[in-house]
Amino acid sequence: MKKLPTQEDIMLLLDNLYDAAIHGIAKVSPPIEVLASDYLKKSEEIDTAAKKFINYQIAKCTTSGFLTGLGGLITLPIAIPANISSVLYVQMRMIACLAYMGGYDIHSDQVQTLIYACLAGVSVNQIIKQVAIQFGTKFTTAMVKKIPGTVLIKINQRVGFRFLTKFGTKGLINIGKAVPIVGGIISGGFDFAETKIIAKRAYTMFVEGDFSTPTDDDYEVLDGVEVVEV
Repeated sequence: MKKLPTQEDIMLLLDNLYDAAIHGIAKVSPPIEVLASDYLKKSEEIDTAAKKFINYQIAKCTTSGFLTGLGGLITLPIAIPANISSVLYVQMRMIACLAYMGGYDIHSDQVQTLIYACLAGVSVNQIIKQVAIQFGTKFTTAMVKKIPGTVLIKINQRVGFRFLTKFGTKGLINIGKAVPIVGGIISGGFDFAETKIIAKRAYTMFVEGDFSTPTDDDYEVLDGVEVVEV
């Protein structure tokens, strides 16, 4: 009988994905700083660069060939289907790039935790309110630096629990249920619709500075972004 994953297993999984996401994969994906800078230098406004990045990345990364190629290159502590690890890698990398574009330090523990929260759809503001820390309506990089370790732990606990719930009560063997194939768009189990939601959530959090409602109920599409279905 396979051992069921724990929240600690989930966080170790995310940590390994995060390391690969921000540093890139040789001959496949450049480091986040290089990727983001390429878009930023071509646009006068950060929001324009971010929207162009979202549009192009989703179109490019929703091809089954791209995902299949990533599957064998990502080494993870938990055995999960290659197509699922590729999905999580692409989604986390997209969030991290938008965080970098927004001026956040993707090498800090605080930003790493917020990226996990964005990926999982965890409301950061609600957790912060629970520990009576008062921030303004919008987060800034300075505010993020002030988030104490106790709050980061609470956020990570919520992230781990949310992923356990999402992956299914029988363990990661059922993770495929969390990433349904969108008919006629792509193959390989990449959840096109969910990735668009995550892109919007990441833009709202890290470009607009609004950490109040990063939930799975957010289906609004970004103004000015026309995602190409391939």
